[in-house]
Amino acid sequence: MSMSLKQIRYFLAAAEKGQVSLAASSLNVSQSTVTTALQQLELELGVSLFRRLPSGVELTAQGSRFLAQARNVMAAVSAAQRAPLTEDRALRGVVRVCVTYTVAGYFLPPHYAHFARAYPDIRVELTELPRPQIEQGLKEGAFDLAVMLVSNLRDRENLAAEILFRSRRRLWLPVEHPLLSAESVTLEDVARLPYVVLTVDEANETAARFWAPTGFSPNAIFVTSSVEAVRSMVADGLGVTVLSDMVYRRWSLEGQRIEQRNVTTPVPTMDVGLAWRADTKLGAAARAFADFLSLSVNGGA
Repeated sequence: MSMSLKQIRYFLAAAEKGQVSLAASSLNVSQSTVTTALQQLELELGVSLFRRLPSGVELTAQGSRFLAQARNVMAAVSAAQRAPLTEDRALRGVVRVCVTYTVAGYFLPPHYAHFARAYPDIRVELTELPRPQIEQGLKEGAFDLAVMLVSNLRDRENLAAEILFRSRRRLWLPVEHPLLSAESVTLEDVARLPYVVLTVDEANETAARFWAPTGFSPNAIFVTSSVEAVRSMVADGLGVTVLSDMVYRRWSLEGQRIEQRNVTTPVPTMDVGLAWRADTKLGAAARAFADFLSLSVNGGA
């Protein structure tokens, strides 16, 4: 059986939320990713874990029994991460980590908290900066590591990188928008609509690159560095946007719902990962931090 920790994590999220879409949102992955993982888990176990209902999902009898086992598995994993079982867990030192805005707000905090508990004698010095300053700081030795959007990394000659995960970009729409029922959606379709442009972490520059081959341009009605402003404007029906699943949330601050649609026009993923100076060997504390993040995100996959 090739059951993975990721499948168990997705199962627990779906059981807790009662909806695959809400589970996907809480995990910062696409709904199809969770659906596929659950289907594979059911196939491997040979039972149906959920009943599919119009309002969401509910556990079957077999699913309820597996729920207790799944919680025990994740509790054991959590305990193993916290326990100083090896000399590595007793590492001491300082690791200087720089992060970009999106990573700081939508990815790093829970992983940082888990690392701090697992390695209490390693002090992590966190700094938030835009990508150009991060790249310069890494090259000058001001930082040991960066956790950033490595898909935006420019200096690939002097900086090494490792992708932790890829976040798919999709179209955000208000409820009952006509494109939700369309057979397919292209960027040409999106170009006819009012569009809200996000600028933070060079999102506008990335968008310009995937729009360029189409020969169309977004009909920008507002340009902002605030993800919450984008969310509210889309939910209010003032415009649409194409952004990554990592920053997607189903509800705006005002409690209005936001829907998503896949776009058939090729759109690159937003890749979150680690970066460091290519000609420098990471120290023990920095290596522990990098390995911990890699395991936390991809462990058991």
